[in-house]
Amino acid sequence: MPFEIVRNDIVKMEVDAIVNTANPKPVVGTGVDTAIHKAAGPELLKAREAIGELKVCEAVATPAFDLPAKYVIHVVGPAWVDENPVEEEMLARSYRAALDVAAKQKCKSIAFPLLSTGNYGFPQKLSMRIALDVFSKFLMEHEMQIYLTVFGEEAFKLSNTLFRSVQSYIDENYVASKFEEEYGVDEAAYHVGSANLSPRMKARRETQREYAAEYLAEAVEEDSADLGAPEILADATAEAPAPLVGKESLADMMDKMDASFSDTLMALIDASGEKPSTIYHKACVSKQVFSKINSNSNYQPSKATAIGFCLALELDLEETQELLARAGFTLSKSSLADVIIMYCIENKIYNVVMVDNILFEYDLSQIGSR
Repeated sequence: MPFEIVRNDIVKMEVDAIVNTANPKPVVGTGVDTAIHKAAGPELLKAREAIGELKVCEAVATPAFDLPAKYVIHVVGPAWVDENPVEEEMLARSYRAALDVAAKQKCKSIAFPLLSTGNYGFPQKLSMRIALDVFSKFLMEHEMQIYLTVFGEEAFKLSNTLFRSVQSYIDENYVASKFEEEYGVDEAAYHVGSANLSPRMKARRETQREYAAEYLAEAVEEDSADLGAPEILADATAEAPAPLVGKESLADMMDKMDASFSDTLMALIDASGEKPSTIYHKACVSKQVFSKINSNSNYQPSKATAIGFCLALELDLEETQELLARAGFTLSKSSLADVIIMYCIENKIYNVVMVDNILFEYDLSQIGSR
């Protein structure tokens, strides 16, 4: 997966490059800068001194020395002083500058902290939003694994409006579904008597009674069957039984199979008018995985990969369920992760990076963790 949010200490990330929130001058600053220099050893400061001063939004790479990474990319972010769009644009340029240096060094993976959120004063939520936007656009053009490392809850909390909206949708769908699964009735009707049930609930209870009566009749019939009948032994030389009248053979059923996930996906991409590379980048799927899907009509994707393509193609909920079914999957209201995916689709949140941010908020596996 090209993007993932992780709770980890950036100095422990085993990636090609880690990004350092550097001081403009070649000195050891505070926060992440201090931690990186301490873990890398004194040689890192010498390499930094050889570079000299850096401008805001400028990024350079040095060896990582004692760190598990190959490179440290030093970038100077802007300070949050006047709280205006210019400073937000400068922060976006800082994120992009670090990514461009990583691409120039042919890095396949990179780990970021939230830039400019320490002494430089940027609100963590704002830095997060800017980072996600930059990462999304970069991954449309490059193959690279990006990690955003965070610690505290405030670093990855959704905005209050979005969080309340997601939580309300979960309460309405996932919680209600779980209650009905557990008790056989929906939560609203659980504590009311039969006289006060809605027509829908009365019909459901009547159906349940019919199932119970049918099950009881079958059980009585089985118990009264002649258990002393002689056992029929198979004759090894006997011919295979003829197909049952009205039943299709396996070959006939295979001839009538629906189009595979791979064939359906490629048809949808053609119909979208987008380049295949645009779609698999939007889906945060690697070129290698897409090639396998494209070359093998029977390729079985993971559910996360299939969902990524549904988002990239901006399918509605019905279309999403249909494409997922071609891979043997479905979105269920009994799964919290699935409910969040349904919320995003119904609210036209198709950016996979943003969807992963919501899943991360609920401590769920991200689409990108495939």
